[in-house]
Amino acid sequence: MRTIKKNIKAILLSTGLFMLVQNSRGQVIQEVQNSFNLYKQNALVEKIYVHTDKSVYLPGEILWFKVYCVDGNDHKPLNLSKVVYIEVLDNAQNRIVEAKVAMKNGSGDGSLYIPVSINNGNYKLRAYTNWMKNFSPDFYFEKQITFVNPLKSPEAVVKETAPAYDVNFFPEGGNLVAGIKSKVGFKAVAQNGEGADIRGVIVDQKNDTVAGFKSLKFGMGNFSFTPARGNVYRAVVTIGGHAPITKELPAINNQGYVMSVTDNGSDRLGVDVKNNENTGGNIYLFVHTRQALKTAQSAEVNNGTAHFSINKSDIGEGISHFTVFNTAKQPVCERLYFKRPAKQLLIGASTDAPQYGLRKKVNIAVQAKDASGKALNADMSMSVYRVDSLQTIEHGNIFSYLWLNSDIKGSVESPEYYFTNADAEADEALDNLMLTQGWRRFQWNDVLENKSPNFAFLPEYTGHIITAKIVNAENGTPAKNIMTYLGIPGKRVQLYTSQSDSLGRLLYETKDFYGTGEVIAQTNELIDSTYRIDVISPFSEQYSKTILPKFDFNTAQSNALQDHSIGIQVLNIYSGNLIKRYYDPQADSSAFYGRPFKTYKLDDFTRFTTMEEDLREYVSEDNIVNSKGHFHIKVLNSAGFLDSDPLVLLDGIPVFNIDKVFTVDPLKVRKLEVVPFRYYYGPSEEEGIFSFTTYKGDLGGVELDPRAVVIDYEGLQLKREFYSPVYDTEAKSATRLPDFRNLLYWAPSVKQQGADAASFYTSDEPGTYVGVVQGLTSNGDAGSSYFTFVVK
Repeated sequence: MRTIKKNIKAILLSTGLFMLVQNSRGQVIQEVQNSFNLYKQNALVEKIYVHTDKSVYLPGEILWFKVYCVDGNDHKPLNLSKVVYIEVLDNAQNRIVEAKVAMKNGSGDGSLYIPVSINNGNYKLRAYTNWMKNFSPDFYFEKQITFVNPLKSPEAVVKETAPAYDVNFFPEGGNLVAGIKSKVGFKAVAQNGEGADIRGVIVDQKNDTVAGFKSLKFGMGNFSFTPARGNVYRAVVTIGGHAPITKELPAINNQGYVMSVTDNGSDRLGVDVKNNENTGGNIYLFVHTRQALKTAQSAEVNNGTAHFSINKSDIGEGISHFTVFNTAKQPVCERLYFKRPAKQLLIGASTDAPQYGLRKKVNIAVQAKDASGKALNADMSMSVYRVDSLQTIEHGNIFSYLWLNSDIKGSVESPEYYFTNADAEADEALDNLMLTQGWRRFQWNDVLENKSPNFAFLPEYTGHIITAKIVNAENGTPAKNIMTYLGIPGKRVQLYTSQSDSLGRLLYETKDFYGTGEVIAQTNELIDSTYRIDVISPFSEQYSKTILPKFDFNTAQSNALQDHSIGIQVLNIYSGNLIKRYYDPQADSSAFYGRPFKTYKLDDFTRFTTMEEDLREYVSEDNIVNSKGHFHIKVLNSAGFLDSDPLVLLDGIPVFNIDKVFTVDPLKVRKLEVVPFRYYYGPSEEEGIFSFTTYKGDLGGVELDPRAVVIDYEGLQLKREFYSPVYDTEAKSATRLPDFRNLLYWAPSVKQQGADAASFYTSDEPGTYVGVVQGLTSNGDAGSSYFTFVVK
């Protein structure tokens, strides 16, 4: 009986310990999951893709683009940010051209005029939202474009002192640990930004060879070796006939963890984690795909090894992060894994003939479908341009960018290769890419400590936010709790208010602010007259480390360059006015106060010679008072008089000194709108509103407060009309006006599908033309298509 009791007691104790261990494991997993989900809720990710009409431009040419903004998690169009910033940078991060593009339902488009003074070279076109400025600039959209100026000679070739290529090494999981065999990925990049085919050996400090390696694809590959404690390793690398270079491998850690992910082609992945600390306990594996947690497991370390088995169906499509945590919930290893997406938008695009004559009509058939052949509605853009030695067919598309480029650091050479090939070599090349460019969007320490993200930039959900800062004019210290006003003078009232925070920051949330014009920022000069307002550029001052390849122009491209140059000059000379037409932005013309209580159109009255007489005689909602030589307007409504002067606007600009209002010539004023009630506008409280509008929108000659800030400011870009001549009659086709266009068609929105989805006419330029269609469905499925035809 005693023996039975002892056995039962041992079983219960063993079961209790087992349950305790299991509960402990589950608690750690749950804690990390909760922290991760909390971070995800507070850190929405936006992705931007920009489809440009082509990639090579000359001075005087127009760069056309379409912007797609999607949720970083599911790639569905995201209607959060209403503004996307587009800019072109040189290698020194100098901004060459820029624009603010209006967005609606995750879609927008615009154009950039290439200045005639542009230098020859490769440039970086990048795009981002205000919200994206809270994160690393490596996640902005970037694309290389080339400017060729025939009026400027290419820069002299400078003899390079640095190595002709750069090689870096990336241990799987992040670390090399003494005594543990590790896989090491490597990447070699030439000066033109492309991968370099290399081979080499790994030697220790005694110059003994411990491993050999050679690249597989795009300068990437991998090798395995077991580093020894206290040793130092370096790689001796050779490329073709170049002199070998030596590169040190990452330092060897005496203690730590090494992970290895194995894909043997089955439906499961094996993840082995080893350490040399000779400690047991549990470790944890978390897998997340684009910040969506997919699976979490725990495993016990036995003899320095823990093993995990992951079902591939549990992993999201695209890039997933595999992160290993030790018993103390510290991230110790991480690497990336790519699962090819099964769904894709299939776009079919074709011409109604393979060949056309000059000035002939081309009809394009477009159809968007899923893999089963079901027709889908998609937001699509199309470009048709001539290809030659200067302008070639572009690589990359919206599908490969959203699934691959947008989630890893740096550029990806020929990203379409990984989607159009699915053999063993492509699989290995894809895994090499994951080994050499893996990184995360966030710091795990911030996630696990449940730190609230500190976001300095708000999403522009209603329109462009003009940012400024107010300081004391004498000592430059921030001024807090100061009411400020920003107005855009004109016939349409555009006034915005903002009260400074403790750091003096000001945010003016504009609405339908299009085009370039003056903005006037000021305080109430009668109350706050010792402050200075500085308007801040909304463009990001953070830059990725991507280096553009050097510009290379060869004499074989001279004829193509001459053709392009002549075509642009002819277009600007003969059709200059037609390429400078813009669409009406259909902006809301009502003022911030909506429909006024009463509108006085001064042409309806017999005008007096002074503003005082007009206000006294015709406006029933005021009482004009002249006290101690100064005018005041007492606002009257059915409940009586309001307490003080109203907010007086002149062409949308506040005039706080009422005496100035009475100096305005009434013959210059078209109308007065009156709101005779206390009005709350943002942080401001106004004792009614008197809004004067002049005929010219020029403030009627009133002088502004000298402390007011007046600057030229560019609002949202006006959309330019794409010009394409129509030769639908013999007379038009026979016109003697030359037509040397190499860009035949650009449509940021293909509005219909079918046999007549798009049509245009060829020019006088023979050659091979390519059409590119990019598209995205409301469900986040992306796709692209190419078609070609010949003009003779």
